[in-house]
Amino acid sequence: MISLTSPTETWAHRLPAGTKLLILSALTVALFLADRPWMLGVGLLAIAALYLTAGAVFLRQGLRHLRMLWPFLLLIAVWHGLTGQVQAGLIIALRLLAALALANFVTMTTRLTEMIAVLTWLLAPLRRIGLSTRAVTLAIAMVLRFTPMLVENGNRLSMAWRARSHRRPNWRIVMPMAALALDDADHVAEALRARGGILPDTGSGRD
Repeated sequence: MISLTSPTETWAHRLPAGTKLLILSALTVALFLADRPWMLGVGLLAIAALYLTAGAVFLRQGLRHLRMLWPFLLLIAVWHGLTGQVQAGLIIALRLLAALALANFVTMTTRLTEMIAVLTWLLAPLRRIGLSTRAVTLAIAMVLRFTPMLVENGNRLSMAWRARSHRRPNWRIVMPMAALALDDADHVAEALRARGGILPDTGSGRD
């Protein structure tokens, strides 16, 4: 989720990342305190209106990012329908939709560097007791860098499999994907060593 970005510049891009994350935390707590479907429904409509303030294109992007929820919503509907707890299932589904939509709005309007800056500030007390936080911020950037590469490698392996077999790609491409991931990790490790490795924090509060 933290890697979501919107090419559409909105008013929310100009707000400080820390302020948006603080508001997100408060609103998420409020969503979990709400225990009536109508309250959550009103909250979801308000979030939809919030997306609309950023434009129709931004709203469509937000809806696309919510498509990943449909298996969970289906599971919730089936389970609570079978157990006769329809209202409880509706509350969970609305709460899930609203919480993820809010989080997506924040991440879509916040640059990754700003997110990492907030995380660095939050971890500042750990530096005062001698713990390095540089590895944490570096790990976030590396995960976000490796994930699309892993997906791309998987797509290439799937295409190579289809070119050589009429059967669909299966578990046999897992090992080649793991080998490619290890090879990429080795290259990154060499690049880090060439630049002096992960240097310890200087205590200045800047990474």
